[in-house]
Amino acid sequence: MNLNWLIIIPLITVLCILVAPSKQARLVALAGSAIQLVLAIFLLNLFMDQPDASLSGAMLFQTDYTWYAPLNIHHHTGVDGISLSMIMLTALVVLAGVLVSWNVTKMTKEFFSLLLLLSAGAYGFFISLDLFTMFFFLEVAVVPKFLLIGIWGSGKKEYSATKLALMLMGASALVFVGLIGLYFNNGETTSFSLIELAANPASLEVQKFFFPFAFIGFGVFTALFPFHTWVPDGHSSAPTAASMFLAGISMKLGGYGCLRVATYLMPDAAQHYAPWIILLAAIAILYGAFATMMQTDLKYINAYSSVSHCGFVLLGIGVLTKTGIAGAVIQMVSHGLMTALFFAMIGMVYERTHTRDIGKMGGLLKSIPFISTLFVIVGLCSLGLPGFSGFVAEMMVFMGAWENGNTLYRVATIAATASIVVTAVYILNAVGKVIMGPVGHESFATYKDARWNEKTAAILLVAGILLIGFAPFLINNLIAPGTDAIMEKLTAINK
Repeated sequence: MNLNWLIIIPLITVLCILVAPSKQARLVALAGSAIQLVLAIFLLNLFMDQPDASLSGAMLFQTDYTWYAPLNIHHHTGVDGISLSMIMLTALVVLAGVLVSWNVTKMTKEFFSLLLLLSAGAYGFFISLDLFTMFFFLEVAVVPKFLLIGIWGSGKKEYSATKLALMLMGASALVFVGLIGLYFNNGETTSFSLIELAANPASLEVQKFFFPFAFIGFGVFTALFPFHTWVPDGHSSAPTAASMFLAGISMKLGGYGCLRVATYLMPDAAQHYAPWIILLAAIAILYGAFATMMQTDLKYINAYSSVSHCGFVLLGIGVLTKTGIAGAVIQMVSHGLMTALFFAMIGMVYERTHTRDIGKMGGLLKSIPFISTLFVIVGLCSLGLPGFSGFVAEMMVFMGAWENGNTLYRVATIAATASIVVTAVYILNAVGKVIMGPVGHESFATYKDARWNEKTAAILLVAGILLIGFAPFLINNLIAPGTDAIMEKLTAINK
């Protein structure tokens, strides 16, 4: 299969949206996003049928086109289980985002075009095996966010959009410095090829110098403390679908980059800086959890909890054990599904109540039981209840961190585990105030429950959460060869 179809389909959809009548734009967007999901499922089936899928480090369905020969830049694509799990996540979130945006009336064509352009950038990033091409698609996934927040957002939308764009552009600059460092230190040749760079790692001194640029740059995308401040403002001001994409997919670009580029290509430096990564991850987990307790706005609750949950991704990567890295990947997928569902639910509630303040709500279970049930499901997943994806991911990160006997690792693990208690406090408090107790306002009793499009979007995301929760071996088997390849690089250092 030619992986470029994952990029071409969204771009074709964008062109069709722009030439279609405004009233038909949402139907074209729905058709295009549905085709993306079908294509992703088809790719998953093809991948599992390949005999090489069980081989460590096998990048399948590779295509390689020379993009700019003088600088040895290629449009080189391929997938393994880790990137394929990110592709499936992207397809689900994009389709759900289109469905919950069904009632968007302001500049409909432009809204859905930007949303689909974001998906093209995400797919291109996850399938790229050339670092320059990967960086190109990383930038493609930044600019539309600025427009979506600045035009269709709410509150301090101009400030939030500008802050997000500046911080992510700054992070991209750091990433580019790291990539250039790898490009010029690949033996006798210069190359952006991920496969070539992995086969010919740079010297320890080069890795130690350029690793912070790459890891911090990608880390900003995934709310690395203390560079997380764009997350609450960006999420709170973004329209529902953009919030779903920001938290569900965009923050995973950073986690994927930290793992695939920084850790995999500079394993010696990853070992050297591991204690600092673990320290910052533990701070993010605890800070995000306690900050969430202080919020009363539903979007800020989800935004700060995302800082905490993404800390588990960085912790899993930082401990450099197979279980920890696998847990980090599963946490990326789990958090993507969970936070997309949370933002979708917040959008549904806000559309009906016109408030996100939990202090002004109450008794919604009586009038909108389906949406209220979603609130309970996403809350239980967030606090790590068994049977949901959050439990699987966080438990694997904890176990992976505890495998290392280093005192710092053990202390960080205990601190991260303690955050579960804090998470339970703010989740139960929010659930109690929003859906339980007396009806907050007499108008609440007249609200209609979720419509067909909202129910479809929610069912897609809940299905993914429950599938991972009850059958974690499916995703674990999918990503195992990829995590094995990364561990081979890391364990080779100690031989």
